[in-house]
Amino acid sequence: MMRSLYSGVAGLKTHQTRMDVIGNNIANVNTVGFKGSSANFADTFYQTTSPATGPDAATAAAGSNAKQIGLGSQVAAITTNITEPGGTSSTNRALDIAIKDDSFLVVKSGGSTYFSKAGSLNVDTNGTLYSTINNATVQGWMADAEGNVRRDIVRDLTVMSADNLYYPPTATTNVTVKGNIDKADKNLIAIAGADNEIAVDNGLVATISFYDKLGALYTAKLLILKPTGDNANTEPDENGVEISSYNVYLGDVMDEEGNSIFVKEITNDDGSTSYARTGVSVKLGGATYTLSEEEGAFNEETGKFTTLTATVEGDGVATVNFNKKNGEFLNVANDGGIPDTSKYKNSNIVLSIEPGDPSENSIDNTFDQFEQENGTGGVLIDVSALTQYSSPSNLTYTKGDKEEAAGAGNIAGSMKGISIDEDGYIYGSYTNGSKKCLAQIAVATFNNPSGLEAVGNSLFAQSLNSGTFDGVGQQGSFTVGALEMSNVDLASEFTTMIITQRGFQANSRIITTTDSILEELVNLKR
Repeated sequence: MMRSLYSGVAGLKTHQTRMDVIGNNIANVNTVGFKGSSANFADTFYQTTSPATGPDAATAAAGSNAKQIGLGSQVAAITTNITEPGGTSSTNRALDIAIKDDSFLVVKSGGSTYFSKAGSLNVDTNGTLYSTINNATVQGWMADAEGNVRRDIVRDLTVMSADNLYYPPTATTNVTVKGNIDKADKNLIAIAGADNEIAVDNGLVATISFYDKLGALYTAKLLILKPTGDNANTEPDENGVEISSYNVYLGDVMDEEGNSIFVKEITNDDGSTSYARTGVSVKLGGATYTLSEEEGAFNEETGKFTTLTATVEGDGVATVNFNKKNGEFLNVANDGGIPDTSKYKNSNIVLSIEPGDPSENSIDNTFDQFEQENGTGGVLIDVSALTQYSSPSNLTYTKGDKEEAAGAGNIAGSMKGISIDEDGYIYGSYTNGSKKCLAQIAVATFNNPSGLEAVGNSLFAQSLNSGTFDGVGQQGSFTVGALEMSNVDLASEFTTMIITQRGFQANSRIITTTDSILEELVNLKR
């Protein structure tokens, strides 16, 4: 008789535990990254009043089953439903991420490593990425100075460190000139005067801009002219293709304020202003350009000049050759010493600047000099995108390599924000328009993610049954601008609540009914 009382008590306890689990699930229905749990029951120890017997052939008696009386139920397991993802809630916030699949963010709190699905991130005052849900620091891999991530042991992601807040300037190494040169263009006139005296106001003008090593912007004016007379190339090339050639001369190189680097302003003792030659020389292709020494070529009172002197090296000035019949680009002659093994050979022209004597009026030595041995330095001007069709001349340029979009250079910049992509790479955006990879967020996976132990604050800890995390993270997949919400299904929880309530009521009836029977038993002596 007493067994039924204890069975009822056991039933009340197990159903109360299930209600506790249901209550916690419903309370966290809107908790970011929450994983719902379920309580599963099992029957408990059985009292055997009669063991099972086998059949007896001698007496023709049949066998009998054991007679057992159970002693109620117990909570067998409380299982966390980790593998079922919660709904994705769009936030449109750059630092909110929803972690896909069975992966977890690796975070650190109080010196211990935990795992979380709460992807609402921010940056603290030290520049370290952390979760706003539990204030735990996010773990991953930092990028090197070139933006390359090396995946080894995970560590705190200090993405807004002093080094990352500043983007250093880099010099331009490649410029691409595009467009068409119309052979009938009236600007393609011959140069008047001596062969090595370049009138800077003649020719079809193509401008290019580039940065020096300090990030200062300079603009070079190139003059494109059609050779005439003895300078005209009328012979077919080695393949028998008729050539149409254009010479490329230098007209000027100016700084950001529009001042020529060939001229420097001088303040005299009486406060007046005059101008002097800087001694700068600019090499473009096979010619080196300096400010002309011819009489009247340079006005010291206004700083204006009309002529540059071209000292020709090798075969002559830079020349762009086209197929005369179809107007397509062929090659470049007199490129300025690009090695034959370089991929830029026959398609680029070298521009390099020699500042001159620093003891005089020269400009600062902030330009990369071209090295013929390895074909580096200076500015490589790609002209292979030019054509010579019967259409108006129209020339444009872009900084950077035509094929790889590299070498454009940049001014100095400061960080204006960070963003995260779908692979967890963290990028810094800078005021100079540049973008740089700063780090990558790591994730952890487990053989048995349901074996993780919840420790509160949307954190899970490794357990003996979850599998191990050895400190080496993995690359994860994320939904950016969204958060993974709770995976609690309210309809299922309310249904389970009804069943649990009825189960609790039924077990309470066991106790009251047994009590009534015991009362009748006590009353037998009356």
